Amino acid sequence: MVRTALHFGAFLLLFSAGLPSAALPFPQTAEPSAPLASVTVSGSSRFSSPQIAPFTGMKPGDRVTRDGLQAGANRLTALGCFATVQYKFSSGPAGVSVEYAVTDAPMIPVEFDNFIWFTDAELANALTKSGILFGGQAPERGAILDDISSALEKILDAHDIHAQVAHELVQNPAGNGNVQQFRVEGLDLTVSQLEFSDPLAGSSPSLQQELNEIVGKPYSRARLELFQQEQVLPLYRSRAYLQASFAAPSAKIASGSGSPVLGAVTAVITVNPGLAYKWGGVTWEGNGRISTEALDALVKLHPGDAADGVALQGLWYAVQDWYGQHGFLDATVTPKPQFAQSSDTVSYDVTIAEGPQYHMRNLVLSGLSMEGERRIRGAFPVPEGNIFDESAYRQFLDTGIQQAFSGLPVHYDKIGRFLDKHPDTAQVDVLMDFQ
Repeated sequence: MVRTALHFGAFLLLFSAGLPSAALPFPQTAEPSAPLASVTVSGSSRFSSPQIAPFTGMKPGDRVTRDGLQAGANRLTALGCFATVQYKFSSGPAGVSVEYAVTDAPMIPVEFDNFIWFTDAELANALTKSGILFGGQAPERGAILDDISSALEKILDAHDIHAQVAHELVQNPAGNGNVQQFRVEGLDLTVSQLEFSDPLAGSSPSLQQELNEIVGKPYSRARLELFQQEQVLPLYRSRAYLQASFAAPSAKIASGSGSPVLGAVTAVITVNPGLAYKWGGVTWEGNGRISTEALDALVKLHPGDAADGVALQGLWYAVQDWYGQHGFLDATVTPKPQFAQSSDTVSYDVTIAEGPQYHMRNLVLSGLSMEGERRIRGAFPVPEGNIFDESAYRQFLDTGIQQAFSGLPVHYDKIGRFLDKHPDTAQVDVLMDFQ
């Protein structure tokens, strides 16, 4: 949002009423302007005033107008780096001095997807030195993204790599939220082989069967990171390497390719396995509706067993599923690991927030014939007034609807569905729209 400081007009009135016209901040002509004595920017914790000021498009000595000052604020806003921009000005013998007050906008991580010739640190350092507003992250939108792409193209040009750079907001393949991905366009760098730094991954038959997700495809760091999370990490978790982590994926062009943008690429996944932990037990807190003994019965591990992370994830799902079956639709299960490095054991403190126990109220259907609605109501697994069984509801969505329509010529492309919960009365309405 761009806002001109409210005292702007009052300041003009003060000067026009009490000073000769030569001292006015803007001469009263058809296009009032004045020399710019200085431009400063305050309020940012990421960038200094000398870094930001050039992006107003003004410099000392320029002739500026009121519209010009506003245009400077608009340019700062358009960058995407600042959530708000305001300005104020004063007049002196040398001309107009303007100060822009900004607040920093939220930033997200940056990913350099297929810049295989540089490390992240090298690119970040070069971008910082390029003069653009770059501090290691970027906004979700704004003109600064094009500035970053242009600066990256110049970095490539300096290394005799002539290509365009595109940017795209994508989901973080290695975590939550989004990342701003920058990618070199028009390359022909195909992954010919995938190497692992750790022998467990390198010798895994299950991973070898999944290599076609990477090998034979254009090199993409994002694709590798997704492969790490979906294929490699579960392998290590299942072997009790609960703190396994990865370095950034890397790649190298086969020697003798003769071109920095053509050729076969060897991709490398570097795994830091950490320790293989043994099971040390679990404590439960907040379980008012299910006994500790019943929860313990869900645990299939014994003290001293390998702490199979996949089995543990199944345990937390089983606890969540129990609550869902018994109407606790808002229940949360939060396991917190306690690692004992000295004994290579891990125990868990699990906090459960149960919430209300919901009962079935209304089944609201739309998009069906009378016969179709009659069948769905007759087959729905949770009668009105009963404790809502989320597991039975999901099973009905998966197979029960199709069975209910058996022999009936019903055609629909998708089903819009929603659980309309009413915590104050502990009731839930099920809404289903057949489209």
